[in-house]
Amino acid sequence: MESEKIMEALATVKDPQTGKDLVSSNRIHDLKIDRQQVNVSIQLPSLSMPGKSELNFAAMAAIQAVYPTAEVNVHNFAKAQQAMQPTRILSQVKNIIAVASGKGGVGKSTVSVNLALALQQQGHRVGLIDADLYGPSIPTMLGLQGQKPKVQDLDGKAMLTPLRAHGMPVMSLGFIIDPDQAVVLRGPRLGGIIRQFLADCIWPELDYMIIDLPPGTGDIQLTLVQTVPVTGVIAVTTPQEVAVIDAVKAINMFLLPNVGVPILGIVENMSWFTPEELPDNKYYLFGQGGGERLAKMAETELLGQIPLVQGIREGGDKGRPVVMHNPDNPSRLAFLEIASGLVAQVGKRNEGQAPTKKVDVVR
Repeated sequence: MESEKIMEALATVKDPQTGKDLVSSNRIHDLKIDRQQVNVSIQLPSLSMPGKSELNFAAMAAIQAVYPTAEVNVHNFAKAQQAMQPTRILSQVKNIIAVASGKGGVGKSTVSVNLALALQQQGHRVGLIDADLYGPSIPTMLGLQGQKPKVQDLDGKAMLTPLRAHGMPVMSLGFIIDPDQAVVLRGPRLGGIIRQFLADCIWPELDYMIIDLPPGTGDIQLTLVQTVPVTGVIAVTTPQEVAVIDAVKAINMFLLPNVGVPILGIVENMSWFTPEELPDNKYYLFGQGGGERLAKMAETELLGQIPLVQGIREGGDKGRPVVMHNPDNPSRLAFLEIASGLVAQVGKRNEGQAPTKKVDVVR
């Protein structure tokens, strides 16, 4: 007896429930021939499957139609149904970096955009989420106003496809609502939008996901740490004392024992004013030393200082980030240095600390 002919015979037997034959649907296992004995196992969805006996007899008859003297033994088994383990949200992202601030107006979104693009210029795969839902300014900064993300069906689930700027995937509420539409949302709805950006978007494999948070500590920050394991936080401040005081509060939220997200570094923005016509001059409009003081209080590094220059404002308003479009601007070099410092800090953090766990409950 030949196993090939037996398999050909079994290919004529169809499961009445599915209409598929036993061979093409990979239901035949452990076919063994010992002289006149044929032993074969048929996989069933369940051992209590209706019509199990009829299916077994049909298989026996098909084999004996080819080999009439064969002694056929049919065995059944049900493949153990493995419990479906939920896929970790953003499991394809190596490092999730939150950019936070204690107050608005310190240039946090500008830092997020240019830092993300600086990391990309250095060869990393980077994505950007605009989680500042009350003031989504990143579409303007990247020249994506008026564009809408496409909805794609993925295994029966509607998923958003992030837009791309300079090859970098980006998601923002500004892509969904009208530019002049007021965002009036309570906590649960804010959290729902953030979870949608994290879980219901088709993000590629990334080395870094930069998440631009709203200022302060609130529902969006809590939703973030409850939804994904954040690798670490960058805090943005200006040198002035008022900004530093508020930034301390934002940092302390991430350092709470039941949150436990490391602070990777401080970025001091608007450190000094440099006129374009006097590139060597520095005017400390907001004071000095705020970033260094904040770094000492948070026991972290000052990743860099960004000067206040006209090119940054112009680039943000025109959708032309300074990192990409102003090679001679002193701020571009600052952002590239900050990106390099961030990569080094993430490396130290990942070598010296266990991965951050998402927060189950924040009290």
